[in-house]
Amino acid sequence: MKGILILAYKLLVKDKGKYTALLVGTTFSVFLIVQMTSSFAGILTKASATVINIGAKMWVMDPAATNSVFGSIPMPDYVLDSVRSIDGVNYAVPLYVSSALLKLQDGTYQSATVIGLDDTSLLGRPELVQGNIDDIFAENGFIAVKDEEFPKLGNPTLGTEFELNDHRGVIVGIATVATGALFGTPTLYTTYNRAIQYIPSTRFTTSYILLEPKSDSDIPRITEQVARLGYLAQTNDEFQNGIESYLIYKTGIGTNTLLMTVISFLVGLSICGQTFYTFIIENLEHFGALKAMGAKGRELVYVILFQAGFTALVGYGLGIGLATVLIAAAKLRLPEYASRVTYTNLGLAFLLVVIIASVSGYAGVRRVLKIEPFDIFRG
Repeated sequence: MKGILILAYKLLVKDKGKYTALLVGTTFSVFLIVQMTSSFAGILTKASATVINIGAKMWVMDPAATNSVFGSIPMPDYVLDSVRSIDGVNYAVPLYVSSALLKLQDGTYQSATVIGLDDTSLLGRPELVQGNIDDIFAENGFIAVKDEEFPKLGNPTLGTEFELNDHRGVIVGIATVATGALFGTPTLYTTYNRAIQYIPSTRFTTSYILLEPKSDSDIPRITEQVARLGYLAQTNDEFQNGIESYLIYKTGIGTNTLLMTVISFLVGLSICGQTFYTFIIENLEHFGALKAMGAKGRELVYVILFQAGFTALVGYGLGIGLATVLIAAAKLRLPEYASRVTYTNLGLAFLLVVIIASVSGYAGVRRVLKIEPFDIFRG
């Protein structure tokens, strides 16, 4: 068997033109698949940025506000008191999320997302790299998130001032978060009361309620009790999944990604299938000679499968490497570029490559098994 596989390898690489065409087709297909799915994964992650960065155990919201954290519907104050009284709730605090228009020191205007944290606990506060968290309670105190959108604020430092709805704001801290925002706007953190004072809003101001259950076994009961109030309680993972489901099934993002992935797969399948079949046809005399020398049908099948599988694996590795390098290079030049390579992306690309190799190999196997040594030598 070892000798057969060595022969299969030499037979494959001897025809450099066909071998190169097979590698190019597989590599290009994998590259496109990984690029599309990685961009989609990056968009899904950034869409849930606020949920991920806050990191609350459970979220309470209006049932109509499950599509995006930026589509919150303010809740009356009594909802917070009712949630706190539910058996199994360790604590519950309000959260304010809204967009605002800032006037920077140079006179330019910049949209930003303002997150108001509970004044008492500051639940969901980001990790500071500069400044002191206690300074957020100072007059006009705001914390700026240093992510991809940070330069849009003019790269502020501690003490940088701006205007928000004719109110003076001061940067008292620079923070980092796990995930940057999707919609191209920088993020500021402040206290809940300051946020509702500075930003015009409706008479209800609680965007979400963050709560901590006493134990995981209390989650179903809390969810049921909140539902009786007419509101929705979700765990952190459930909220993220809801946002992702909305983007996948109720927007054009999921459909466009699926179409481009299918097109990439078909391109690779057509190039590799046609090239590999041509390669088999041009080497029929070699397979006929092997059969005449006593090679069994299954050994010829091993030769075909080895050639298809070897080409697919090499092309898969080259495609992954090329996609990873280009994504890394794009992020160096465009920090806000939303792309993230995940195990799911890699697994999907590998599965599609296996299908490409299987279809290509199947066409070759059928042709080789029909060959008769007599026909080869007679020709």
